Amino acid sequence: MLGYIWHYFYSSFLRYIQKWLIRQVTGTCELQRICSGYQPGAARTTRAEYSLRSSKSKVLRGALETSKDNLGQSVDQVMKEKSIKPEKDPQFKERFHICLLQITGYGSLYASVEDLRTVTFSSDNPKHEAMLFKLWDLLMPAVKLESRITKQWGDIGFQGDDPKTDFRGMGLLGLINLVFFSENYTMEAQQVLSHANHPKLGYSYAIVGINLTEMAYSLLKSGALKPHFYNTVQGWPELQHFHQLYCYLAYEFDKFWVAEEPESIMHFNQYREKFHNIVKAHLQDPDVSLTLTVSSGN
Repeated sequence: MLGYIWHYFYSSFLRYIQKWLIRQVTGTCELQRICSGYQPGAARTTRAEYSLRSSKSKVLRGALETSKDNLGQSVDQVMKEKSIKPEKDPQFKERFHICLLQITGYGSLYASVEDLRTVTFSSDNPKHEAMLFKLWDLLMPAVKLESRITKQWGDIGFQGDDPKTDFRGMGLLGLINLVFFSENYTMEAQQVLSHANHPKLGYSYAIVGINLTEMAYSLLKSGALKPHFYNTVQGWPELQHFHQLYCYLAYEFDKFWVAEEPESIMHFNQYREKFHNIVKAHLQDPDVSLTLTVSSGN
């Protein structure tokens, strides 16, 4: 209770008094001090985001909702609002522009990911079907798929004879992630599949992959992935950056699973949660970069 009262008192009164006093002494606003005093990436952008979000100025708060096309105009409006003169601080505009690209881009990335998640896999859609067959060919290049509906799908970790039923939770996003990993890291994906088919330590490759897509999605939605994207994308994050994050999770989960040597797949939820907590702990590091560093299989 006392902590809540202090936070309210500080955010409502003391913080603004402190900012005013520092500006009188330094001649610079909080955003200027952030952009000049912190390294590019999460260290700078998270502070800039907090400064904008907690500001009493509608112009500064509105900058968080700016579209990509209007970012330049928004930067100019913020500089005018805070009386920042380009000739006195020539580097501010570029640095703040990058921060705003990352902040607003994160929201746009979430919207794009959500759009894919809500697309239902349809066996009547030729593009969906082509992706599904591509996944098989990438993972099982030496084995011909006998038919569209077949128990063979179990060899790459689907539950039944028709994989379409397994995509219900994550929609098309789950399939796209599986294909992206298999296409861009083919050797690594095949290696992970071989571990998944181990007679003792095995797990359902595709089902776990879809589950990891849900993990990546939930981390993105909660904002937990901001430090990672702010550190790894010096600008507007795109869908491919989210797919790359999935590749990291898929590869690292496999290493984690093999190292843990679970008694059976029946304990999956327990180990999944343990891995999730490890990832969340990594994301507490302001220098975090969840990047798959192995060489591409192509």
